[in-house]
Amino acid sequence: MPAYGAYLQLPALLENQCPHAGPDAHDELMFITVHQVFELLFKQLLLELGDARDRMLGGESYLPRKRLERAVVIQRALLAQFDVLDTMEPQDFAVFRGALGAGNGGQSAQFWELALLSGSRDDTYLDRPWYTEQERSRLRRRFEEPSLWDGFLALLTDAGFDVATTSHRAAACRRLAARTDQHRQLWDLAEALIAHDQAWASWQGRHLLTVQRQIGRRRGTGGTAGAAHLKSRLDDRFYPELWELRASL
Repeated sequence: MPAYGAYLQLPALLENQCPHAGPDAHDELMFITVHQVFELLFKQLLLELGDARDRMLGGESYLPRKRLERAVVIQRALLAQFDVLDTMEPQDFAVFRGALGAGNGGQSAQFWELALLSGSRDDTYLDRPWYTEQERSRLRRRFEEPSLWDGFLALLTDAGFDVATTSHRAAACRRLAARTDQHRQLWDLAEALIAHDQAWASWQGRHLLTVQRQIGRRRGTGGTAGAAHLKSRLDDRFYPELWELRASL
């Protein structure tokens, strides 16, 4: 039986936080650690959401909802990481900000994989120069494969609903909203999708606030638009039809 450290590969893991800016940049290690935590949790999210999608395509509704519920809890853990980042004052970030070079969080391939898997059809970030060939391949595959929304529509089709047009899908979702025993699991699944979407939007909003707290309206790291770019995406939703349904209930 492996020991705790061997099972978790802790020696290799703990050697992967490598500050660049020198001993005066006390907060750089924290910055690196938090962003590595983001990526580890993104990896787990991809597993949970991918399984939810696959099971919906396979005709299941119960376990996909459980996977989505876990995803929302993971997203809350992601949100909490900004509390750690916010203990850093702007002057302390400025000490090591230059060490990031052209790097910024928008270059996270896993972040965009999550968006595509969830339902985004934005192909803007599929072929950027900072990705490795493996990352480009993963992003292209995510763009071409079914999303969570496709999985949900497959379940509606299996249940006898017409989902060919927006109006047909709206009528189907209004029937689900009646919460009859026949369709209760599908309604609960729709609500789990909304909860995932809401948690993602909350993460986006919290990210914006942290960026504004650190650099205000200045351009972002690597020459990005910074807070202005993040603000432009705040109203993006994966499941706009489920949000629009609220107006007709």
